[in-house]
Amino acid sequence: MTKPIYEMRLNLNVLEHLGINLYSNVPSVIAEVVANSWDADATIVDIKFDVDNDSIVIQDNGEGMNFKDVNGRFLTVGYRRRDKQPGKTNRKRSPMGRKGIGKLSLFSIAQRIKVETSKDGELNAFEMSIEEIRKKISETTDRYNPRSIPTSNIDLQCGTRITLSGLKKNITSSTVEGLRKRLARRFSIIGSNYDFTVRINGIAISPSDRGYFDKLQCLWTYGAETVKEDCANLIWSENRSFVAKEPEIALNGWLGTVTHSNQLKDELGDNLNRIAIFVRGKLAQEDILGDFSESGVYASYLIGELHVEDFDKYDGLNSDEDDDAATSSRQRIVEDDPRYEKIKKFMRRELKYIQKTWAEQRSKEGTKNALEIPAIKDWINKLTKDKKKQAARWLGKINQIKFDDEVERRQLWKHAIIAFEFYSWGNNLNKLESIDERNIEVAIDLFNELDSLEFNLYGQIVKERVEIIRTLKSKVEANSFEKAIQEYIFDHLWLLDPAWERVDGSEVMETGVESVVERISETLTDAERRSRVDIAYRKTAGKHVIIEMKRPNVKVGVDELSAQISKYRRSLSKLLMEKNIKSSAIEIVCILGTPPREWELFNERQRIEDLLKVNNARFITYDNLLDSAFEAYTDYSKKQKRVDRLSQIVNEIDDYAPRINGNSKENHSKIDS
Repeated sequence: MTKPIYEMRLNLNVLEHLGINLYSNVPSVIAEVVANSWDADATIVDIKFDVDNDSIVIQDNGEGMNFKDVNGRFLTVGYRRRDKQPGKTNRKRSPMGRKGIGKLSLFSIAQRIKVETSKDGELNAFEMSIEEIRKKISETTDRYNPRSIPTSNIDLQCGTRITLSGLKKNITSSTVEGLRKRLARRFSIIGSNYDFTVRINGIAISPSDRGYFDKLQCLWTYGAETVKEDCANLIWSENRSFVAKEPEIALNGWLGTVTHSNQLKDELGDNLNRIAIFVRGKLAQEDILGDFSESGVYASYLIGELHVEDFDKYDGLNSDEDDDAATSSRQRIVEDDPRYEKIKKFMRRELKYIQKTWAEQRSKEGTKNALEIPAIKDWINKLTKDKKKQAARWLGKINQIKFDDEVERRQLWKHAIIAFEFYSWGNNLNKLESIDERNIEVAIDLFNELDSLEFNLYGQIVKERVEIIRTLKSKVEANSFEKAIQEYIFDHLWLLDPAWERVDGSEVMETGVESVVERISETLTDAERRSRVDIAYRKTAGKHVIIEMKRPNVKVGVDELSAQISKYRRSLSKLLMEKNIKSSAIEIVCILGTPPREWELFNERQRIEDLLKVNNARFITYDNLLDSAFEAYTDYSKKQKRVDRLSQIVNEIDDYAPRINGNSKENHSKIDS
């Protein structure tokens, strides 16, 4: 009995799945051609976009192909170069090609492919069409014969030229620029250091075309990495070569963090927040960072490139088995490969170290940047010695919060200062001290409650001001007039008008008080000098304010008061003109023990107000001053009772814990400390 003969046939449909639909974008496809040029020992690869003819031409000066190479290598799907041509190339390069299907990806972006090649004086040229291949597929045949074309146009001494036409995507200037960046990001062997130049429309690709080295702020390098020279904006770097030996697997490269997280999304739409793996100078896996559950803020600033040659040690000479760790799609590393596990173990340790170091460096930089703002520097300088250190650390921590621009960062500084002042009032700065990079989101929650913090801080200030009003009242009741009261009011102008000094505690500006008062005094008569207690001048928000005080027991007539006020105004206006101070409003306030003599006369009150109004002046009695100040600020004090829900919860917890433990509040505090 004759034994049956079994036979396996490969249909051309395999091309659709393994090659034609392997990639879908131009950079990935062109990268396969560039890799073939590297394997062919080319030193120059020229890529030209012809917009008019809707084509892309890729030409190299490699070893080229003769007829045998065309059929036996290029047109043989699945040709295993490493079996037929084991070891390194003549230029001592480690070949990138492996499965012999990358060339088929050309059909994913072009309808037609023309190949022209020259080797040792032998010229070959042929053209392939996706339509013809699919026609053969429909005929269920297992063969396809590309069409031979004339070789008369081949001007190559050696090398290969591939022309892609009938492109499936339109060529634009952004396509060209995008290809430049993406090829630069897919290869680490482009450049003079490797004697491998790749040009796009005549302009060579360089490492700087990757578009992220100038954005790096912190850098960790491994092995003989030299990218530091391309990083113009580093604030800190560290060589970690010694730890790269720990996983017992060859490793070099770099990891880095950028200044702003949005810098990792470039204009091409690519997400650069990744750590790429390179093997033999070519991108083997776009990202390994995604394999780790990194929740820290620092992770959104990370980028890196690791070169792991141990992922592909196969040379066909010293090994009987394929030692390449790449998947069949050539898009990533086999996850359960023992070498990949070693890299992941190494990365877990290294990411923890980077998280800690990043937080430290980011904090230092944050404090430095904050102190460059005069207002912040002035605020810190006015704190006590201990609080200065705490405030500097706190501002540094804020720099660890994710923000995308300087405006946002400055807003964070303002929020941070309000928070610090709020917790400082309650002697609870340890709450801020407990926040670090691992729980920085607590600070964000805190800022979300900013309105309540501002209100509570505002309430503390109001409480202080009510005490100031009470102090003034006691001075008045004790008849401590003259200089003591004058200086007290002068230091607290808000007693006269809250608008003259913001209730948030900003200070008024004093401008030449002594010289101005002196000049005004020169215009007074001896009697006027004897009758007045004191006169003061101060520059406040948008106004020049003159304050005239009379003893409580001094009665003054409105005409006398009006004439005196007019002199003050003329003298100050003249001085402002001499100093070339333009259009500044002048307001005059007279503080009296009792209203002018005529105040109680019939129909005189309106005349008094009109006379004073001409000079933008007004009078107020000591009693009115105290009453109005109390009324304004006790109203704010009442509003302070509207404590936000967050503060209520904190207070309730503080009050409730001692009752549970049976301890007093003092004892509980001692235990906590």
